[in-house]
Amino acid sequence: MAAARLTLSVLVLMLAAASLTEGLRGAGPKRCCFRFNENKVPSNNVVGYTKTSQRCSNPAILLQTVTGRKLCVRPSAAWVKELINAKFVQGESKTSELPLVFLHVN
Repeated sequence: MAAARLTLSVLVLMLAAASLTEGLRGAGPKRCCFRFNENKVPSNNVVGYTKTSQRCSNPAILLQTVTGRKLCVRPSAAWVKELINAKFVQGESKTSELPLVFLHVN
């Protein structure tokens, strides 16, 4: 009887520890990219961008277009770096109605 109680107690403790660690881990990333748009997107079509989570297997940037679409692009692409630098870092875009940069922080 004592062995059964000990086994049950150990099982309950293991389940509690497993559920606690799952809760601390949190939900997974909201959006990851697995296919990428390789075509250059015109600067006037982009209103914002988001970096994907570091937990995604592929580093990516989501460009938000004026039509509301989100396009996955490679952050290493030269045209992506140029677009973000010219439009958001140097402040080419002065639109006040739309947020310019959407950053996803883990």
